[in-house]
Amino acid sequence: MSIEQVVEISRDLLYTALLLTLPTLAASLLVGLIISILQAITSIQEQTLTFVPRLLAAGLVLVVAMPWTMQIAIHFTMRMLERAAEVGR
Repeated sequence: MSIEQVVEISRDLLYTALLLTLPTLAASLLVGLIISILQAITSIQEQTLTFVPRLLAAGLVLVVAMPWTMQIAIHFTMRMLERAAEVGR
């Protein structure tokens, strides 16, 4: 296996990992931003107030995005198995 192939596999792995985590991270960031704005408006400075809504949003996004996530993960796995079969020849 050449260095170019290793770099390509690593790039594919990092891109897939970013793609899989992006919806959950975006939802958590958006909810955290909204809660922070509300805290600034109302002058409530409770640190634990942001935790539960962010956790619920992340869980909801994980459940909603599960079919898409599984599809991406299955395609990545199939690509890696195809590459493993090519290396074995």
